Amino acid sequence: MASSTVRPDAQDRPDEHEVARRLLDSAATLAYDPATEVDWETPLDKDFHGASPEWSTLYGTAYWEEMSEAQRRELTRHEAASVASTGIWFEMILQQMVLRDVYAKDPTGADVQWALTEIAEECRHSIMFARGAQKLGAPAYRPHRLAVELGRAFKTVAFGEAAYAAILVAEEVLDVMQRDWMRDERVVPFVRTINNIHVVEESRHMKFARAETRRHLAKAGRVRRHIHAFVIAIASYVIVTSMVNKAVYADAGLDGKRAIGEAKANEHHKAMMRSSCSGLMDFLASARLLTKPALIFYKRAHLI
Repeated sequence: MASSTVRPDAQDRPDEHEVARRLLDSAATLAYDPATEVDWETPLDKDFHGASPEWSTLYGTAYWEEMSEAQRRELTRHEAASVASTGIWFEMILQQMVLRDVYAKDPTGADVQWALTEIAEECRHSIMFARGAQKLGAPAYRPHRLAVELGRAFKTVAFGEAAYAAILVAEEVLDVMQRDWMRDERVVPFVRTINNIHVVEESRHMKFARAETRRHLAKAGRVRRHIHAFVIAIASYVIVTSMVNKAVYADAGLDGKRAIGEAKANEHHKAMMRSSCSGLMDFLASARLLTKPALIFYKRAHLI
């Protein structure tokens, strides 16, 4: 059990159970079934974007100015599908880490029951994202091979604050952009519904991840804290840089080489990422997880 997210001598704390009970109550009163809540039947209306244009990796570039409105809409649909596919990939990692966390614990406890509830919600989200990407007319985008293998290793060995803080980073980055998309009337309605469902239910997951990160850090020594701060930063970098697959540009009918170059140098998109992640960085700083080595990766990912 060396790789488990729970140490053998860990003792359940009242705070942990209280948070879990509140989250269970929330899930009982405010939950969605994407199979019936999302309009899967209406054909895709290509007069809409797949995401808020300002969140496109090419928004603000010379290439964006040259593109027709139809090309811009097509690109944002592929980018939204890529973000959804990355979300599925990390949700699968998340589910395995959470399940390891509660393995062999008392199933009558609120913390275990909440963990299983969270896994159930993530399963529904993954199916919802897959159907959404398919309806957007995009292929199944996957992270590059190195990211997949790093994810495989991370889900196997990460424990404690390393697991929960990485979960938090992935969820918070998605949450910020999706809050914009769900309110944007330029975005195709079924995607707005998907984003609304995800934002509502992920707010519970983020609350639990923050509480668990703090709980595990309370007993972490300096060396462990520094090692895990570095691991979390690397995981964050891999997650964020995998969100938009490089193939989206060619698939949207653009010059892939030029688009990749302009997206990489796009200061507008970098600024969007930094400003949207200010709350997340404040939390990591308060948890003393923004060490100097970790900051290198957050800066490379344009999260700070």
